[in-house]
Amino acid sequence: MIDREAVRSNAKYLRQVRPIDPDEISEYIEGTPHPAVVRRVLREEAYDLGLFERDDGTFVPVTESPAPDPGWRPESLPDRYANRVEDLLVERDGVNWHRGESGERLREVIRRLKADYYHQNPVEYDREVALGYAIYHLPDYYAAVGYTLDDLVERSLLPRRLRVLDIGAGVGGPALGLHDYLPDDAVVDYHAVEPSAAADVLDSLLDETRRNFRTTIHRERIEDFGFEDTYDLILCANVLSELDDPVAVVEDGLDALASDGTLLALAPADLETSTGLRSVERAVTDRATVYAPTLRLWPGMEPSDRGWSFDERPQIAAPAVQRRLDDAGGEPGTFRNERVKFSHVHLRTDGTRRVDVRADPSRHARMADMENHVTDRIDLLAVKLSRNLAEGGNPLYKIGDGSERLEHYAVVTRESGLNRELGEADYGAVLQFENVLALWNDDEGAYNLVVDAEAVVDIVG
Repeated sequence: MIDREAVRSNAKYLRQVRPIDPDEISEYIEGTPHPAVVRRVLREEAYDLGLFERDDGTFVPVTESPAPDPGWRPESLPDRYANRVEDLLVERDGVNWHRGESGERLREVIRRLKADYYHQNPVEYDREVALGYAIYHLPDYYAAVGYTLDDLVERSLLPRRLRVLDIGAGVGGPALGLHDYLPDDAVVDYHAVEPSAAADVLDSLLDETRRNFRTTIHRERIEDFGFEDTYDLILCANVLSELDDPVAVVEDGLDALASDGTLLALAPADLETSTGLRSVERAVTDRATVYAPTLRLWPGMEPSDRGWSFDERPQIAAPAVQRRLDDAGGEPGTFRNERVKFSHVHLRTDGTRRVDVRADPSRHARMADMENHVTDRIDLLAVKLSRNLAEGGNPLYKIGDGSERLEHYAVVTRESGLNRELGEADYGAVLQFENVLALWNDDEGAYNLVVDAEAVVDIVG
């Protein structure tokens, strides 16, 4: 048995002097353990010691500066991941896995997955379902997580050294996206909690990660998982709708966050899973601050509208493994999934918000009181909570200020240089509206804020 504390003590001393060489440390440890054993201990302790393992096998202090903006705009899932999924399919069903009986089984699995998500039915993940899930969802989940991490990077809140807990990791789309989003010199202690057969696919895909992205899979239910460590980033990606008590799980996650950590929850953009995510978010705001995107701009207020809000980003090309299954099915496009469309929320316990602005009652109308302003021209502060929702006609954007009881939409009836920033603003941006016309839309049961030639819209954060 190696003296682990002695390895740690020597590493702490040498890191201030020169690169840490396992061969050298072994000479200082009682019994002179083999350098490979010392290296294993250093790898296991790398996160706590803040050490990065170089290609030559020595260890140096990890860079303290936060992760940079990688310009995340993936056009496709990297081939090494798609090929690994296909390797698993070939291993099980041969090179013609996408044809005949095996191909039809996978297509039926994907049909059921889509239906189960739509109807919020529980999903049982056996090997077949896990592979079908990987074929259909790995690319869009891979892309989505990076776009949500942009919100943290812009305020330097994603460290290069981080311990991650991935609750309901599935087959690994978010994990692989996080891996590729981070710089090569990041040091990550990644823990996945995944009790189903998806863990086998995840295990295979994680073999493609870097040596400093060290992974552990806990094959147990999150309800049975002991939150013994603290985490810099906790992921709840596309899993909340499948949990018996998602609020309790998120509360446990918040308790396990580092003091400056973030819990990131994602969900598919369809009505049930998206609004389910917002329900969980609203249930825990007594214990956490919404960092983004659904900011509370009025202190002490909480929204109670339906809460269907989602982002959409550029499509990601269907990988070859997805195209093969689709092409062999006789239903063109049914088994391709190229849209990157998702709902998300960042929760923190340190009070930090992506945009630290709040509405001023002397200047801004409050959405909770909008019935008092119908037919008036008003000023207000609001968060942009959708891309353009109109299918032709006047551009339409969901907006919110954190006090809304019903849906509010900004409708552009005449674009001008004074209001163009509404369309140009990113999802989650805080906007100042001046002189917009408040109207009630009886057909939709919602309020419309009409942005015409007399209205002004400015981005304030």
